[in-house]
Amino acid sequence: MRRILIVGAGQAGLQLALGLQAQDYDVTVMSNRTADEIRGGRVMSTQCMFDQALQHERDTQINFWESQAPRVQGLGVSVAAPDGSRAIDWLGHLDHYAQSVDQRLKMAGWLETFAQRGGQLVVHGAAVSDLDFFARTYDLVLVAAGKGELVSMFARDAERSPYDAPQRALAVAYVHGLGPRPEHPDTEAVRCNLVPGVGELFVIPCLTTSGRCDTLFWEGVPGGPLDVFRDIKDPAEHLATTLELMEKFLPWEYARATKVELTDAGGTLAGRYAPTVRKPVGRLPGGGAVLGVADVVVANDPITGQGSNSASKCAAAYLAAILEHGDRPFDEAWMQATFDRYWETARHVTTWTNAMLAPPPEHVVNMLGAAGELQPVADRFANGFNNPADFEEWFYDPAKTEAYLASVTG
Repeated sequence: MRRILIVGAGQAGLQLALGLQAQDYDVTVMSNRTADEIRGGRVMSTQCMFDQALQHERDTQINFWESQAPRVQGLGVSVAAPDGSRAIDWLGHLDHYAQSVDQRLKMAGWLETFAQRGGQLVVHGAAVSDLDFFARTYDLVLVAAGKGELVSMFARDAERSPYDAPQRALAVAYVHGLGPRPEHPDTEAVRCNLVPGVGELFVIPCLTTSGRCDTLFWEGVPGGPLDVFRDIKDPAEHLATTLELMEKFLPWEYARATKVELTDAGGTLAGRYAPTVRKPVGRLPGGGAVLGVADVVVANDPITGQGSNSASKCAAAYLAAILEHGDRPFDEAWMQATFDRYWETARHVTTWTNAMLAPPPEHVVNMLGAAGELQPVADRFANGFNNPADFEEWFYDPAKTEAYLASVTG
């Protein structure tokens, strides 16, 4: 039986661990927290998983919360005008529903399931020196912990990383009590609110430890009026600041948020990081090699909501590669090939995300405007969150965008 160590207990690490466990691999997971500590801790992210990523969870039979989480049927885009009105406002319909589950709920549940099924769980923060030892005792070591010392083992890929500094200041609050959008009161939808030159607010229906909630997620241009959360430590102050900024820049969203309250004391998070692609193979002081997973090697800004989706797709790609490899050695050539397999999906996400971080070119502004009049355009944009590769066909190149809009108008 092949022995595999996965360092990190997030979406990719645990999905991969449970998938390997189901195939009778001897799997050890290293987590720096217990399931109870995760469940009772601070929120770790925002997330909205679309159909392709959700299907990987279904295939592994770990979609434990699918019947409970809100079924997101659409994705709306609103662009603020200088006078506080909406210059653009539309709702695209998803072909298949999306869902968001608080990672505290999901990761705690998955970690408990892994242990209950006989998996080896080690609760300990891993250092490079630890991996130097483990690389000699396991057939394969995968690093799925996207922060801290371990990431330094993976060199930045400059050709694939156009940004060397954070492009947004991030701040999220999980809340109960948000009212529906009055124009679509019966439709669960992600709302993407764009404030040109300032940043974005995403509103995402979600399931948390205390039931249905919504996440209010600001992405602020660094140094701008939204970049004010860095020094806020008090959750109540964080929420108050979130709402003040909504009232100032997005009054239509503030109007349905006047009665919100935090889901819990751990329901806020703020931070920033530079979008980075890294080389997939980490080399250890003793000469061994480890393979980076998900955002260890491809960390995109969350502006396109792809983090958990990419993690799920990475886990699925790596699972298939491991199963196909049989009893052969997991050498560096295999590690590189396995990452390359994932990159065929991830590269589309990176291209799209980096494009959305920049000021939109004229043809994209025109397309967003046209989507308000042409429902097929709105729907295609919304479904691009499920399949970002589709944007290559119509989004980036002005001529392709013009040809597509002309085909829709007939």
